[in-house]
Amino acid sequence: MSLLSALVPLLRVYRIGLLVILHQLRRRLLFLRPRCPPAAVFPTQNGKVAIVTGGAKGIGYQTVKHLTRLGMHVIIAGNSENEGQEAVRKIQEETLTGKAGVMMVPERKTEDGFEEHFGLNYLGHFLLTNLLLDTLKQSGTHSHNARIITVSSATHYVGELHLNDLQSRCSYSPHGAYAQSKLALVLFTYRLQHLLTANGSHVTANVVDPGVVNTELYKHVFWVIKVAKWMTAWLFFKTPEEGASTSIYAAVSPEMEGAGGCYLYNETRTKSADVAYDEELQRRLWTESCKMVGISDESSRVP
Repeated sequence: MSLLSALVPLLRVYRIGLLVILHQLRRRLLFLRPRCPPAAVFPTQNGKVAIVTGGAKGIGYQTVKHLTRLGMHVIIAGNSENEGQEAVRKIQEETLTGKAGVMMVPERKTEDGFEEHFGLNYLGHFLLTNLLLDTLKQSGTHSHNARIITVSSATHYVGELHLNDLQSRCSYSPHGAYAQSKLALVLFTYRLQHLLTANGSHVTANVVDPGVVNTELYKHVFWVIKVAKWMTAWLFFKTPEEGASTSIYAAVSPEMEGAGGCYLYNETRTKSADVAYDEELQRRLWTESCKMVGISDESSRVP
């Protein structure tokens, strides 16, 4: 792997991160920084069920907490049962008294042999969604659609999808692999919404961008970045609660009823990367993903 091929994705990722941070700072200075609305803003969700992957920490934990306050029955899906149990205990205490992924990890594989960014950030969500799809279709109605919310990030704007090397075997860059996984999530969401619409299903699929959030995901970045984050996160980064606000909005806002195929940032529909709208690329990624996780590709019947 050449030095240039390693530096290009690194510089792209940090450039887009810096742009997002500056945008967040501008909103803060203008007193427009989004804050997670109180539960009373949204209608109660009694009788509804939500599954939140990565719900034991960070953005996922805040999402679980707010959905619980709205009356939802929330299932936390994660890698550690102990962390999940602890999250449940904390949320129950808070209620009574008052997002899963990795980033820029070194080259390594999941237990199933997938490159870790692609396996955990994308394929896991792809498989879980497909396994739950029949149940979601049965639960959705004309007036109350079931909702699928996927968490991507602004790094998808600089991501490149290498269909012939989705596992990054030929040339591994942690920054490139991370950005690719986030682009894959956007492509997946758009293709999923196309299939749901074609089948007449009462299910919507949207993708959200939480912004640059102060979570534990930064453990593998350069030490210089860690120091800078430690010194400035209070000013430049969103809190996990603020980062969860768009996911919560997508999950329960009446404004999103029946709306699918949207990229949301700061509770606003935003244009994603141009390449994400490539329908042929969406289709090919879906087909390849089905092969990788070992499920049948029902989408082949849909144009």
